[in-house]
Amino acid sequence: MTPHILEAGTAVETREYLQKKLDGIVPESELFIKAEIAYEINRLKKEKNAVILGHNYMEPALFYSIPDHVGDSLGLARIAAESHADRIVFCGVRFMAETAKILNPDRMVLLPAEVAGCSLAASITAQDVRDLKERYPGVPVVTYINTYADVKAETDVCCTSSNASDIVRKLDSDSVICLPDEFLAKNIARETGKNVIYPGSEPTGKDDMVIWDGRCEVHEKFTVDDIRNARKQFPDTVVVAHPECTPDVVQASDFSGSTTAMTKFVRESDAKRFLVLTECAMGDNIAAENPDKEMLRMCSVRCPHMNEITLEDTLRCLREDIYQIEVDEEVRLKAKGSLDRMLEMS
Repeated sequence: MTPHILEAGTAVETREYLQKKLDGIVPESELFIKAEIAYEINRLKKEKNAVILGHNYMEPALFYSIPDHVGDSLGLARIAAESHADRIVFCGVRFMAETAKILNPDRMVLLPAEVAGCSLAASITAQDVRDLKERYPGVPVVTYINTYADVKAETDVCCTSSNASDIVRKLDSDSVICLPDEFLAKNIARETGKNVIYPGSEPTGKDDMVIWDGRCEVHEKFTVDDIRNARKQFPDTVVVAHPECTPDVVQASDFSGSTTAMTKFVRESDAKRFLVLTECAMGDNIAAENPDKEMLRMCSVRCPHMNEITLEDTLRCLREDIYQIEVDEEVRLKAKGSLDRMLEMS
């Protein structure tokens, strides 16, 4: 978690900072325009007592200019829980902004996009969870934070990619339902010694993990051939993969972890060349932080939902207080219980 990336100076100072930070990553002509917008956002957020949270998948000009805090889902959830700002502007996708609202019911939470959904969050409904609990009574439900509020409300404890295995272990239960990311669940099962079964299967009676067939439309695109080809051309390449990738991709990589863990790994590694298998804007953000290291590019893999968050819409959202996030109070209270348990167990 990195606080306060850029102090709000003049528009010229903002542009000079971004040009230096993002040289060779974002065209100078683009930064000339975006720096003006970023400057106005930074001015306005002070005037309106707003805090801006930016997920690691935000595009570089936004990531390095306006957030007060950047990080992964777990880190930003913690910041949201501790916030005292009048407004929380969440530069991420809808389920993240919902999480901030669940933890801050009395504060205005703004999402700078009309939709900014998530293929993974859309893969499961609250009714799906209720059906699974009826099929496997008494089995604790662990739900990835990449879900909507009504799904969180039906779960026992939430998790993120950084704490999922730890939470499964701490439940101390032979069987567990792990939703909704199929690949993340399989990677957790391997780490925790669980036996994977799909909904409708009969329990084996010991160490079962019931999983769902949800997938991230970005991470499912990466293959072992991508890794082989990179290593064939550049044998010194260190491969870093997100645990939402397929288990064979994770096992073929040199390191797997949350977006924050991946960033830290690259920062602290002595290696000079990396293949980062996650949303491509994050590769740019890591490259900007590590100018002495080379990131092999696979930037055709951009999350269309994260890409909906722009500096232009963030400015409009903050100016007009539009795109406010609301969560039904009964759903919020139940969802908050699963989030509170996650934070307590992390």
